[in-house]
Amino acid sequence: MKKILKDWWFIIGLVCSIYFFGYAEVAGFFQRVILSTGIIQADVLDENEQYEADYDFKLLDEQGSVIDFSQFKGQTVFLNFWATWCPPCVAEMPDIHDLYKKMQGENVAFVLISRDENFDKAKNFIERKSYTFPIYKEASPLPTFFERRSIPSTFVISPEGKIIAMRIGMAKYDTEEFRTLLRDGSTYSIQP
Repeated sequence: MKKILKDWWFIIGLVCSIYFFGYAEVAGFFQRVILSTGIIQADVLDENEQYEADYDFKLLDEQGSVIDFSQFKGQTVFLNFWATWCPPCVAEMPDIHDLYKKMQGENVAFVLISRDENFDKAKNFIERKSYTFPIYKEASPLPTFFERRSIPSTFVISPEGKIIAMRIGMAKYDTEEFRTLLRDGSTYSIQP
């Protein structure tokens, strides 16, 4: 009987967690455990696999101003597409925020584009989690290369305008190797 009660309390607790915190945050919590192992990382592209980045699109910032993505030319850009309803997106956010804080003062722009239909929902999520990185919403159609069906989708663009790393799906980004990639561009080497 005690085992049955224990099982029911677990189920009731899980249902209550999903109800109060939302499915994405509860599932994201469990996926964050997988990310903490560091086995899922961004794919760094060899020189012959790199693409020219297309800067020809506009974004809406949190204050409602339209900005041109081309303003990030000459910087390393960490470009991430995410949504509040996406558990893997929610799972990688704490790691991305840690990376963002460690990269302050570097020539790195963090551009996190919300795919939520209601941008206020994304802004409220960021505020509630005390994340300080800037978020944006699309204000024009995206270049074809960045239009992915799956999120999270992350791209690293070098100051020279080359896409040097990408990941479709969640990954751990706050590693010394990845910080080196953001600082130095293509001098990153994959450790065996």
